[in-house]
Amino acid sequence: MPRGNESSNRGAGGSGAGSVAGSTDIGSAARQVGENLRDLGGQVRQTATEQYEQLRDQASDYYEQGRQRALEMEQGLEQYVQEKPIQALLIAAGVGMVLGWMWKRR
Repeated sequence: MPRGNESSNRGAGGSGAGSVAGSTDIGSAARQVGENLRDLGGQVRQTATEQYEQLRDQASDYYEQGRQRALEMEQGLEQYVQEKPIQALLIAAGVGMVLGWMWKRR
């Protein structure tokens, strides 16, 4: 059952001035929400980019450290072989025999 205020607010179209103001408020709120989401998306993108760059730099540093260690080990091994060639050959032969024995047992 309609009250007196409801029927007086409705015009010929049946929508009334209150619904026009309400739709303007909804549109404004929707635009504001859209702007907030775009801003948030930009912040997320920026943070992700910064994290990616930081991790990439850290991985590059770790790779370089590992490469340096491998070069140092290689140089140390070469020096050992040059200083004690017979001992190095016997060690290599022993390792080869052990690996061959283990491979054969499989």
